[in-house]
Amino acid sequence: MSIEMNRRTFVNTAVAVAGAAAMAPLLTACGDGGSNNNKGSASTKTGLKAALPTYVASNSVKADIPSVAGGADIMTDPGFLTYPANPVRTVDGVPGKGGSYTTVTPLWGTVPTPGNSFYEAMNKALGVTMTMKPADGNNYATIVPTMTSAKKLPDWIQLPTWWNPNFNVGGLAGTQLADLTPYLAGDKIKKYPNLAAIPSGAWQAGAWGNKIYGIPSFSSGFVIAGTTFYRRDILESKGITADQVKSADDLFALGKELTDAKRGVWAFDDVWTYLFPFWGVPNRWTVTDGKLVHKYETDAFLEALDWHNRLAKAGYMHPDALAGKDADGTTRFYGGKTLIAGGGTGLWNLADYQSGAAANKAYRRGSFNIFAADGKSTPSLFLGTSASIMSYLNAKLTKDQIEECLAVANYLAAPYGSAEYTMVNYGVEGTHYTMVNGVPTATDDGKKFVQAQTFPFLASPPAVISNPGQNQITQDYAAWQAANVKYLYKPVFWNMNISMPTSLATADAAQAVEDTLKDCYHGKAKVSDVQAAISSWKSGGGTRLKQWLTDNILAKYGTGQ
Repeated sequence: MSIEMNRRTFVNTAVAVAGAAAMAPLLTACGDGGSNNNKGSASTKTGLKAALPTYVASNSVKADIPSVAGGADIMTDPGFLTYPANPVRTVDGVPGKGGSYTTVTPLWGTVPTPGNSFYEAMNKALGVTMTMKPADGNNYATIVPTMTSAKKLPDWIQLPTWWNPNFNVGGLAGTQLADLTPYLAGDKIKKYPNLAAIPSGAWQAGAWGNKIYGIPSFSSGFVIAGTTFYRRDILESKGITADQVKSADDLFALGKELTDAKRGVWAFDDVWTYLFPFWGVPNRWTVTDGKLVHKYETDAFLEALDWHNRLAKAGYMHPDALAGKDADGTTRFYGGKTLIAGGGTGLWNLADYQSGAAANKAYRRGSFNIFAADGKSTPSLFLGTSASIMSYLNAKLTKDQIEECLAVANYLAAPYGSAEYTMVNYGVEGTHYTMVNGVPTATDDGKKFVQAQTFPFLASPPAVISNPGQNQITQDYAAWQAANVKYLYKPVFWNMNISMPTSLATADAAQAVEDTLKDCYHGKAKVSDVQAAISSWKSGGGTRLKQWLTDNILAKYGTGQ
């Protein structure tokens, strides 16, 4: 498996672990006073506009399948059918000036040996001495607070946005984390062309109080919670195509047609998380007649829940899915035990194909297009956070050091297939990789030392779609994005970093409602049980949460849309 596929699989998994938080506003708990000073607060529309870097698309490397624009900050990921044969250079000379820096990133896997051949080669290419100190990703949420409480952050650190509350990033902004606005705002970023090619939405995800602090990795203009997949090979063998499903009723009827319990085949695995928006349900909040409304308070939410409850009771969902055995979902899908399943879009890749084809040589993943549940309304789906992998520089660094680190970040953010990208992601040819059928392929040393969770976690270019050797996957996924990009919209509080009082964190999580909700769409509870849980949530803090967001965010900073 290539380094690129490892990275995409990791990012998808990480977002799945983050759960709903990955699709929500970037919330950070502050003191119970709930006051918003300039440090660590949300950004105003005018203030943010002045701080955001100018977006300048890169033309250094031409994609085989160009990006398609949706709305502002919304676009498909470009597709590459082959790895560029002659990688172009996008950075003149060596970016660094001999500085020395320590870095910490979370790593889920085996930590490379310090001072290995790849680290040494990267330091030579960058012109700096980067002491990489990857930390255990499983314990990262407790490791970082220990550093911040002692005020002993490294020079450069990776803080995944789904842990903003754990790290109190809003409180660290401007105190322990460096303000990058003076170096990157507006046209100033043009000094760093590869950083300028990162879309504005991703920079917004690292903004606090009208200032830029974070450097994004793996950004995209097509970030969604996931989609409703189906076994394209099996359905098409039955004469069923995705475009035949245009409503929730169509999908329900398909469930009946595909289910054959006697043969051990059920139409559905879990789909709620990725399908409920088709009823027009917002990610979390919407604004109606100028007033903030939670998704729990909408009729659309109850309609979506009723449909899923009926689906569970109809016998069209796999028994293990109803039992909440999510870990086995992909195995059921590969084995043809379930034919329709929700999942993150990061699943649509080469590694997935290889696993699916091992079970069935004809395996082909497909996805239903975004549709309106009633079959009549205009389809719509909310965007997620443009970047969830975000790095920061230490506020103690001098101006010259910050500029040197930004020059390094510009190298790390070189576009897919460039000479710099090849170095950062594959290492030195002959040592860490060799070209096999036109694809950089890791050697044993490459597998050990070249980790996507090290240098690319400090900065990286926008996402692309690429599955060397299996172009059908790239073409399928790119075509699906192109067909659906027009339906994406920015939800309320999109990419906004909101410092919330800790006393409201429980209400924001609404765990009791979510637990009852899960029981309902698994057929174990009634819709009325969820309504009762919502009533308790409102009186237990939900109403107070809405009022706080109305007074402190909506009234002062707007919706972020």
